[in-house]
Amino acid sequence: MAGPRFIVAGSLIDGSGGEVRRNVFLQVADTMITAIGSATDLPRHDGAAIDDFSHCTILPALVDCSVSLSQSPSVDSGVRLSFEGADLAKKAAMVEQHIRYCHAHGVLGVADSGDSDGLVARSHETMAQGGILAVRSSGRLCRSVQDCPPGNPAGGDFIKIGYSPNIEEDQAPYPRLSQAELCRILEQRGERKAVVVANGPQQVGEALAAGCDAIEQGYGMGEANLRRMAEQDVLWIPSVVRAKNGLDGAAGGGEVCCRFSIRYVAPGKPVPGAEALWKKTLAEQLGQLRLARALGVKTAVGTGAGSVGILHGESMAEEMKLFIKAGYTLEETIRCASANGAGFFGMEKLGTLMVGHQATFLMSRGTVQQLPRKLSYLEGIYVDGAPSTGYHKNPVKTA
Repeated sequence: MAGPRFIVAGSLIDGSGGEVRRNVFLQVADTMITAIGSATDLPRHDGAAIDDFSHCTILPALVDCSVSLSQSPSVDSGVRLSFEGADLAKKAAMVEQHIRYCHAHGVLGVADSGDSDGLVARSHETMAQGGILAVRSSGRLCRSVQDCPPGNPAGGDFIKIGYSPNIEEDQAPYPRLSQAELCRILEQRGERKAVVVANGPQQVGEALAAGCDAIEQGYGMGEANLRRMAEQDVLWIPSVVRAKNGLDGAAGGGEVCCRFSIRYVAPGKPVPGAEALWKKTLAEQLGQLRLARALGVKTAVGTGAGSVGILHGESMAEEMKLFIKAGYTLEETIRCASANGAGFFGMEKLGTLMVGHQATFLMSRGTVQQLPRKLSYLEGIYVDGAPSTGYHKNPVKTA
């Protein structure tokens, strides 16, 4: 059995929501964290491996609670249509690319939906090689009773139901489920958790009354529904970056690829009044998120990556910035981006960094104040107590 490994860091954010700890060491043995203490009290073991990251901050691996790995986020409709009609080999290659994007930004857990071809479900080995440690898939997104037959023979770790269209869609391209149909689906879900995409006070209220486990988006749902969610311990995945993406597109004079670091404006004419509408929508969602924090609603980060203009991996930091803008502390935001999602989806290898937990974490170069911006260029990723073989800080570019 290998001896213990010691990792020294300038700061530690453990994902519990507690305060940042300064100048710490983590002792790791057999893939687990076996001790955490002050760097000044670092035990001395002859021949023990000591990794000095005193210039870095340690934080938990991230969990994105809303992704579509098999969908292209391109703003070019021709590109999206070409992938929709592509063969399985081309689609599988795109899934693998999106996995690499997630891993490069420290997202090691994802909850995927819309996998109608079953590519994500068949890609566990590829994901493990790409550094994605935990994947929970809903299989096909439920938009009708036919999409969610009793017993769900098509498989799926959880159920995701589109009770409302996504907030950026003018109208749903499919008939909306009735409340009776929603109740029927939830009654037949068995032990699996149900995430319901719902917006507006009525539809969110109906989803809560039907017994859902989580609300995704929840735009315009109002204070009464937030209070019910706090009372019923229903998770909220607000996906604020969807509104930010809509605002960027409206303000840019056309469709905008939300590449965040490099804004790309595609051809298109601005829609009159769209900028004001999205500015109001974003402000209202931030206000709801601020109220959710005050009411004690459990929240988690889910970006909707794979939707038009929302990139896999990179959008995670942008959603976290919006949580901070809504009044969450950095420590609370990281809990929402790691432990809350990992706990909800049963990702045992991810979550808080505590003694007895798995030694899987991120190394961010620089100070705590530089987060979450620094997530786009991590110093390193540790998986089971050792540097990840799938992460390269300076990847070699090939033609």
